[in-house]
Amino acid sequence: MTVVSHFLKWVHTAKVAERAAAAAALARAYIDRDLAFEDRCAAEAALTLLLDDPSSKVRLALAEALSMSPHAPAQIVAALASDQPEVASIVLARSPLFTEADLIDRVASSAPAIQKIIAARANASISLAAAIAEVGDAGACAALLANSSAAIAGLSFRRIAERHGHIAGLREAMIADQRLPADCRHMLLVKVGEALRSSRLVVALIGSARAERVTRDACAKACVTLIDGTRMEEHAALVEHLRLRGDLTSAFIIRAVAHGKIDFLGSVLVALTGQAEPRITTILAGGRDVAVVSLLHQAKLPGALHKVILRALKIWREVANGKRVAGAQEVTWLMLSELGEASEDRELAGLIKSIHLDTLRENARGHALAIAAA
Repeated sequence: MTVVSHFLKWVHTAKVAERAAAAAALARAYIDRDLAFEDRCAAEAALTLLLDDPSSKVRLALAEALSMSPHAPAQIVAALASDQPEVASIVLARSPLFTEADLIDRVASSAPAIQKIIAARANASISLAAAIAEVGDAGACAALLANSSAAIAGLSFRRIAERHGHIAGLREAMIADQRLPADCRHMLLVKVGEALRSSRLVVALIGSARAERVTRDACAKACVTLIDGTRMEEHAALVEHLRLRGDLTSAFIIRAVAHGKIDFLGSVLVALTGQAEPRITTILAGGRDVAVVSLLHQAKLPGALHKVILRALKIWREVANGKRVAGAQEVTWLMLSELGEASEDRELAGLIKSIHLDTLRENARGHALAIAAA
């Protein structure tokens, strides 16, 4: 009690650096729990008094000393968390005294700088991440994505994509995140397309109608590529997302089949027919033509698509069984041959031809790069 009494008399005349050092020493003595009960009570009173110190350096020293301890006085830590950002950030980023509910409340009521600090906390819980995704500004959401120890639910990724997907830097961070669900990746691809379509420069160069068509085609191509990076267990979620958005079109299905995404086609047919996945997998893997056509009919896919899908499926079966070496270039050519030159469905023929020409260009480009690298 005598030491603390002397401290309280001395602190009024001491210099800032001396007060800061003394505050840190007193805080460490308190959390080390080496003081007798009466001395601890007196030390806690002194620490409380230091919250009113006019210098932020003293309060910063206090925050540094108390921030990591579960034995720090809760009311002092709470007061420091409401101090100016430089001081508050120390305890908000580290203190184990804050419950999940405390942190969620602060996210909802704090300035963006504080939200960002909380988002970077080690082992941020799934509920805290959800709160940040729902009300946090773009900086806080970026900090959450950069926090590899944070538990982020798929729904939270979706909310971030919906709220901030138009921001290029945050969009790039999400796309680079391995935890990002496939449907969110598609949502961000759509955001990129929307940004390009509304770009004044793009519209000025090629016109609004062509910009609409080019971005739509680019998104469709990117979505097919997206399937490659999607785990099998996520296929159903991606299919449902595309279906709800109206993007699960006949054109998209043809593009996916042409590129050999037969597992994904299975997930599409499960969603469209309600049939069991094992049955559909069996039919696609080796079922007779009549069974495949029946499945496509149940899925309500246009009749014109049936024969070209069936043709592509037979080729991809042979590739899977090691009986043939082929890629999208050959498959699309044979799909066109199946339609015939006098095809009445010009739109379908045009789509398959465009896919074929795209694969020709991609293969030629890859060949040229290989020659250059040799």
